[in-house]
Amino acid sequence: MLELKAEPLTPKAFMPFGEVIDSRTSDSFPINTGRTQRHHDLARVETLGENARALISIFVSQPIRVPLELSFLERHPQGSQAFMPLHEERFIVVVAPPGDEIDPDDVRAFVTDGRQGVNYRAGTWHAIQSVLEREGEFLVVDRGGEGSNCDEYPIELRITLDE
Repeated sequence: MLELKAEPLTPKAFMPFGEVIDSRTSDSFPINTGRTQRHHDLARVETLGENARALISIFVSQPIRVPLELSFLERHPQGSQAFMPLHEERFIVVVAPPGDEIDPDDVRAFVTDGRQGVNYRAGTWHAIQSVLEREGEFLVVDRGGEGSNCDEYPIELRITLDE
């Protein structure tokens, strides 16, 4: 079993897998006669394949226990998938680079601070939703359309926190 300690989520560390969505570190500009600050273009939405379209959903996830034990990672080869917590829920992010196989040396684990979201690039291996402390609601932007868009890869993982 591969054992990982989840590290703090940073844009630089997460760069090989996608983007960190965080209004505190993004460029912005005023709109609506100055009453609104727009944090613009925070993640690249990818929708590949026939009749693809972007979906906006809300996921409600039950909290996990730490250490988190996983038996697989999944990927969405035809589109990106973004998760943004709606109520400052912290969650664990486990990722591996795209490819047909997962090299255990390339698997990484992160923990968000509750205000950060993530956008997994198309094909990036990742764990299922793993919210900490309490039930979580997440705004999710991903791909809808024709064709299979979810693969699973068996791998035994144990994730701990450094807290």
